Amino acid sequence: MDLGLSGKVALVAGGSRGIGRGIAAALAREGARVAIAARGREHLDAAARELGASAHVADLVDPAAAPRLVAEVVARHGRLDLLACCVGSGVSVPPGAETEAEWRRVFDLNLFATTGCVAAARPALAAGGGAIVCVSSICGREALGAPVTYSAAKAALEMFVVGISRPLAREGVRIVALAPGNVIFEGGRWAERRAADPASVDAMIARDVALARFGTPEEIGDLAAFLLSPRAGFLTGTVVVADGGQTRHP
Repeated sequence: MDLGLSGKVALVAGGSRGIGRGIAAALAREGARVAIAARGREHLDAAARELGASAHVADLVDPAAAPRLVAEVVARHGRLDLLACCVGSGVSVPPGAETEAEWRRVFDLNLFATTGCVAAARPALAAGGGAIVCVSSICGREALGAPVTYSAAKAALEMFVVGISRPLAREGVRIVALAPGNVIFEGGRWAERRAADPASVDAMIARDVALARFGTPEEIGDLAAFLLSPRAGFLTGTVVVADGGQTRHP
């Protein structure tokens, strides 16, 4: 299926590894001109070379970083058509041990980095009628034992997507949240946990996931590319779940 993305300019924030890299790779395969951003050079330059993408260093927790990043991408590529926000981390304190500083740190990383990136990209996207995918998590939809700070931030991110979709639609811009389940990749949290205790992790996957396996960045990337494409042109303000049948919400 031709997704109609050839020649589109796509920015993938958090695109140097894991799910973000999977999205960037899928967009590149569809002929998009891809820019990837990450907080540091580790993994970034190698990913950019392999994908044929432009590389941009940006710590999106800094409110000033997103406008600079978008300006760089537009200056380099001439415009911006697509935005994928994959910024975040589920690492936090155990439930009940939250502090005000930890709440702010986790929300800065998992919510405000994305809202700031969307705000910065909005004028460029509106100029041509663009699309946005914000990567959330099934932990924002059900209590699955994840840190409370992380789950709350992802729940807030999904409501942001729902709420901002109508103003964006008036500008010709679509926005969708994508909530993956357990995705494994080298250097990721699930790879670390499985290496430390393979028996219990495999038992959990077999028990809780209908498909009885992990997802891959490639699978999430392909779905994100579809959601960003004109083939998904009637989707906005919704949350798409890809979790192998783990969660049971409608």
